[in-house]
Amino acid sequence: MEFKSEKLVRFYRSEGNSMLSWEKNNAPHTAKLNARDASAPYLKQGIFTSAGKKRFDEDDRPWSKCIFDPGSEIILLWNNIFLMSCLVALLLDPLYFYLPSLRISASCMDTDLNLGIVVTIFRTIADVFYFLHMLIKFRIAYVAPSSRVFGRGELVMDPKKIAVRYLKSDFCIDLVAALPLPQMVIWFVIPAVRGSNSDHANNALAMIVLFQYFPRLYLIFPLSAQIVKATGVVTKTAWAGAAYNLLLYMIASNLLGASWYLLSIERQTTCWKKECRNDSSSICEPKFLYCKTSGDSAREAWKNGTNVFTNCNPNNSTFNYGIFGRALTDNIVSSKFLEKYFYCLWWGLQQLSSYGQNLETSTFIGETAFCILISIVGLVLFAHLIGNMQTYLQSLTVRIEEWRVKRKDTEEWMRHRQLPPALQNRVRRFIQYKWIVTQGVEEESLLSGLPTDLRRDIQRQLCLDLVRRVPFFSQMDDQLLDAICERLVSSLSTEGTYIVREGDPVTEMLFIIRGQLESSTTNGGRTGFFNSTALNPGDFCGEELLSWALLPKSTGNLPSSTRTVRALSEVEAFALRAEDLKFVANQFRRLHSRKLQHTFRFYSHQWRAWAACFIQAAWRSYKKRKLARELIMQESYVLAEQEEEDEEMQMHTETAPEDMPDATQNDSLRMIASRFAANARKGAQKIKSAAAPSLPGQLPKLQKPDEPDFSREPEEED
Repeated sequence: MEFKSEKLVRFYRSEGNSMLSWEKNNAPHTAKLNARDASAPYLKQGIFTSAGKKRFDEDDRPWSKCIFDPGSEIILLWNNIFLMSCLVALLLDPLYFYLPSLRISASCMDTDLNLGIVVTIFRTIADVFYFLHMLIKFRIAYVAPSSRVFGRGELVMDPKKIAVRYLKSDFCIDLVAALPLPQMVIWFVIPAVRGSNSDHANNALAMIVLFQYFPRLYLIFPLSAQIVKATGVVTKTAWAGAAYNLLLYMIASNLLGASWYLLSIERQTTCWKKECRNDSSSICEPKFLYCKTSGDSAREAWKNGTNVFTNCNPNNSTFNYGIFGRALTDNIVSSKFLEKYFYCLWWGLQQLSSYGQNLETSTFIGETAFCILISIVGLVLFAHLIGNMQTYLQSLTVRIEEWRVKRKDTEEWMRHRQLPPALQNRVRRFIQYKWIVTQGVEEESLLSGLPTDLRRDIQRQLCLDLVRRVPFFSQMDDQLLDAICERLVSSLSTEGTYIVREGDPVTEMLFIIRGQLESSTTNGGRTGFFNSTALNPGDFCGEELLSWALLPKSTGNLPSSTRTVRALSEVEAFALRAEDLKFVANQFRRLHSRKLQHTFRFYSHQWRAWAACFIQAAWRSYKKRKLARELIMQESYVLAEQEEEDEEMQMHTETAPEDMPDATQNDSLRMIASRFAANARKGAQKIKSAAAPSLPGQLPKLQKPDEPDFSREPEEED
């Protein structure tokens, strides 16, 4: 008989859950239907991809039509990349000001085409980022203002609403910032107007670059605000924040230096044109000022016969160049690109830092306005950017400063209270040790502000491996260990600190992580008794608290310590307080397990001390009983011999003649006396043995530690 094999397709909902199966014939349709139904709620809320990027998609649309969450990781990553591209673009735009240059040997003005090509390529790449940012903003959802009553608000995912909102808000600014206007001016406008209207070429270039520079500068601020809204900070470290503000300061210096360079060339050409108009000895045309006519015979004849270049020489000219004379006298306008770039950058940085105080201006209104602008911008930028950079750098040492102030207050308090020097030194050592370990961070206050689940995971990461090193906890399951880790708090002790003294209430169990403790007891102060042991990493103390917590009906009175615990070195430990241990013992009945009884006794130093004393007492009792048996056997042998001698003496006395000398009678009396003495000595030994435990040379009896209630509930018995 043949059985038709039935093939099933199983869909696993999640690990550990039940699985559903359908026959193969109906599997494709059913699987498609159920997959769509199961994923419908998540598609409406948003889909998290494998890379952690969140996008909203109701269908299997391509990425170009997806709607992105403004707080997702991919948008945050893009904002950071676009911010860096904006900063690079702000550094690139002023490089157009370095295209014009002067050739001192030929006395003409030229344009660096090689530099123009390089700058145009990089500028075009930067423009691509601006256009990509515009396209992405058409696909970024936004929070509806009417839904911000509580929480984050509701995201609007309608592409039409997103597009309308973007077109009404930032689209114009983004479009102006993304247009390749400087490239068109350099390669199309300036070559076309060079000639009779060539005196306006540099001004047109400067105006176009500045026209786009300020919108691009403006885009940095809302972009930084979006990053701060998503992550809380623009940069994650203080050094990165200081570098970011310093970079903005350098960008302003770069623009200022490039503007100073371009205005220097403008002042030189202004002098040439002024002298050219006043020169009546020869025919002066504006095109003669450009190097493209350097091979023209008419220009060479005009150059040899004119006084334009002599009168405009910055070293001995009557024309006042003002703040631009330094660029002309040092031949900065005719130097190589790197030389003039770094020189102008240094000049801009110097003037911003000094607010333009060392500038000697002329009466030219444009130059005076430029100097006023330098002073105002330098003051604002130095107060804002350098102030922010100082704040970031000070945040690196804020903990040290707080510790220094706290230590100063402690010193003043100790002097005011007139504490003894030894006690003051102990306080100083503890404050110093706590700073070294924690670096001024209050862990308890930091963890208390976190959610319970996150706080539990952090405590598990910090404490679980350390708790498992404690042999008593190594046999417990993870759920119980998590409950213990959640309630552990850090504890620090310096050398010589007494954790607890014998007879004091025990308030916490201490689990040693680093360092060494000394645990000693005198058994309640009895004379002649002292027991001491060393506690190393992995050991614990305060086991009296565990016995108290495991009692079914424990009172509110904490148990008294049977030992004195003192730190032999600097100790780092975790402490489990009495109320937390009681909570764990009541909530988790697995702690009431007989399996833990032998582990607790073996690793408890209190039980070890009691066991050692018990073994010593038993051994001494055994030795005493053994010695007593040997003595009894010896006495029995001696008494038997004496009885035999007495019997022989008596027989000899009875058979002796009556006229026996007195010496024989004396011997009989001595034998009777020795027998009496032996019996008396035996009685004295019995009295001595009865009084032996009260002698000071014997070990006093040590009280047995309290037995923890490790009994399990009847229903939990295996």
